[in-house]
Amino acid sequence: MECRKAILMAAGKGNRISRMIQDIPKSTLPINGVPLIRITVEKLLSLGIKPVIVVGYHRDKITKALEGLPVIFYNNPFYAVTNSIASLWFARKELEDDVLIMNADVYVSDEILNDVLEDPREAVMSIDVTRRKTGDYFFATAESGIIKKYGKDLPIDERSCEYVGLAKVRQPFLKRFAKRLEELINQEQYMLWWENVLYSFAEQDEFPIHTIDVKKLFWSEIDYFDDYERILEYLSKGSEA
Repeated sequence: MECRKAILMAAGKGNRISRMIQDIPKSTLPINGVPLIRITVEKLLSLGIKPVIVVGYHRDKITKALEGLPVIFYNNPFYAVTNSIASLWFARKELEDDVLIMNADVYVSDEILNDVLEDPREAVMSIDVTRRKTGDYFFATAESGIIKKYGKDLPIDERSCEYVGLAKVRQPFLKRFAKRLEELINQEQYMLWWENVLYSFAEQDEFPIHTIDVKKLFWSEIDYFDDYERILEYLSKGSEA
């Protein structure tokens, strides 16, 4: 089945950058005058994909940034004491058909988005093999690209790539994914990332979690202000908006 839905995680505060941008959700930072999340949502809509947004921190500012666009909102009222796994759980009824799941503070080029959407595998996460020494979250992969290890503090000599913040889950695996999400929530694992649902399958080799390289295409996840400036610099050179 072709992927026609995307869930964007936009509930978190973003503690590392929040002091510099004060009360602005980082997904609403302006890119050439347009909020980042609006740019992403408009890209998705142009591809015939229904955007689902999970909000929490300053949700009014995110809904305003998306005013006039046909999107579905879910609220994580416990965003301050949970992580993104809880946000995905609040949107769990959307886990019925093939779905793209991404962090709302990520800027990706159209090519990256299209490559992930066109990938036929049941569980795939976007990666950048050129970023191993510095970054936010890393994978160690087999030669086939299947994830074997993961973590923020993965030893440098074990790193294969950095995670981009964009993934896709397809049927029939999606049913197992949704069940595992429910199990982890029932175990009160509220502080996990939503990606830990996928990692739980990789840990015991229960199901292959594949990767797809961005092939040196531009992307940036806004964890620090420097990441935001990278996007502005990239677009100032006349690249896509």
